Amino acid sequence: MPKIISVAEFLKRGNSLPIIDVRSPGEYEHAHIPGALALPLFSNEERAEVGTIYKQRGRVQAVQKGLEFVGPKLKDFTKFALKLNSDELLIHCWRGGMRSSAMAWLLETVGINCSLLKDGYKAYRNHVLESFDLPYKILLLGGYTGSGKTEILSALKEAGEQVVDLEGLSNHKGSAFGALGQGIQPSSEQFENTLSAELRRLDRDKILWLEDESRNVGKVTIPQGLWNQMRSAKLIRVDTSYEIRLCRLMRDYSCFDTDGLIASIKKIEKRLGFDKCKFAVEACLNGDRDAAARICLNYYDAAYGNQLVTRFGENQTLLPHIEVNTLDSSSAVTELKSISSVLDF
Repeated sequence: MPKIISVAEFLKRGNSLPIIDVRSPGEYEHAHIPGALALPLFSNEERAEVGTIYKQRGRVQAVQKGLEFVGPKLKDFTKFALKLNSDELLIHCWRGGMRSSAMAWLLETVGINCSLLKDGYKAYRNHVLESFDLPYKILLLGGYTGSGKTEILSALKEAGEQVVDLEGLSNHKGSAFGALGQGIQPSSEQFENTLSAELRRLDRDKILWLEDESRNVGKVTIPQGLWNQMRSAKLIRVDTSYEIRLCRLMRDYSCFDTDGLIASIKKIEKRLGFDKCKFAVEACLNGDRDAAARICLNYYDAAYGNQLVTRFGENQTLLPHIEVNTLDSSSAVTELKSISSVLDF
C-alpha cells in the first residue's frame, strides 16, 4: 500500500530517491519538479480524450478508456522503474489522484515501494510560491552594464558565499542581447520551480547575493515575493570605467554573428531612437562593432542611471561601492565580503 506524504517530506526524500512524474508529456515539458523523471501514464492526446469522456459521459467510461490506453504499456512501465534500481520511488501526478495511484499499484506488484505526493503537483506549486515569501538576507550587486557583476557573483560563490545566479537559471543575461549564446529559456513556471529548489538549499541566516536585475529576465519573471524583497534589499554598486566595460562587452558579444547582433539592437529601437538604431545597425554591417557597442552602452548607462535615481534619489551617492577597473573580477571578492560583514540586516 503506497504511503501518502507531504510536499516537504516528498522533496526531502527526493534528495536520495527517484521522483517519477506520471503526468502527460506536455505537462512535464511545461514545468516539473527539478530532477523528476517523466513516466507519463497517458500521451497528450490520450489525456485529452480521457478528460473529454469524463466530462461528457462520466467517471466509469473515462476509467475504462484509460485502461484501454494503459494496458499495452504496463510491462514497459515496470521495466523503466526496475532499471532505476531503487527499492522505493516517489510518484506524483497533478492532484495526487488516479494516475499516480494507478502507477504506484502497478510498481508495488513488482516489489517497489512507493510514496505518493499528497495533493500532487498542485500542492508542490503552492509550496514553491510560498518559498518566495520566506525572509532572506538579500544583498544585491548592482552596477552599470559591463561591470562584470555575473563574474563577481561566480567568484563570490567559489569563495564560499551563498549566491543564486538568476540569469543562469533563466538562460538569459537580462538585456536585449541576453539570449545570444544561451539555450532555450524555461517557462516562468519552470524557472520558479528551479529557483525555489536553489533557495531551499540555502541557510536563511546567511547573506544571499543576487544580481540587481529587472523583474523580467528575458521571457521569465522573478516571482513577486522574491521581487518585493529584492526591491527593499541593500545594494553594493560596482563602479567600473566606461572603457573597461566596453572592453568586456566586446569580449563577450563580438563573437556573435552580425545578424544576431542586429536583431538584438532592433529590439531596443524604440527606446534607442530611430537614428541611433540605424547608426548602430550600419556600424555592425560595416564591421565597426566597437561603434555599435558604444551606442548601445550609452543607452543602457542612461537607463540604469535613471533607475538608480528613481529607486534611491539623492541617497544613491551613499550606496556602498567598490571600484573594479580590470577584467579580473576575482579581485573584488575580499572587499565585497568586508563591506557585507558590517551591513545591518
